[in-house]
Amino acid sequence: MKKARANSELLDCLTSVELCHFCNVNEAWVIELVEHGVLDPRGNSFEEWNFYGVNIVRAKKARRLQRDLGLNTPGIAMVLDLLEEREELLRELMKAEAV
Repeated sequence: MKKARANSELLDCLTSVELCHFCNVNEAWVIELVEHGVLDPRGNSFEEWNFYGVNIVRAKKARRLQRDLGLNTPGIAMVLDLLEEREELLRELMKAEAV
């Protein structure tokens, strides 16, 4: 695993195998998230995939949604998209209030 900074716990990049270990899931779960557009790896196949930044966060959130709420993959995709839209709207609201 590559780190963002030497003394940081922030993850900058994970391979597909590392992502499986990080989220405590199997290959099929990661592949399904990629097929549903939840994750967008760089690379042509599972063996070559690398996940950066937001994809690592999305994978961890997806795992929690599945584990805690029992959501299926399409449900996970929808909830993550709605959460990101909400965060963007909150950022815009904060900017508007700051003016």
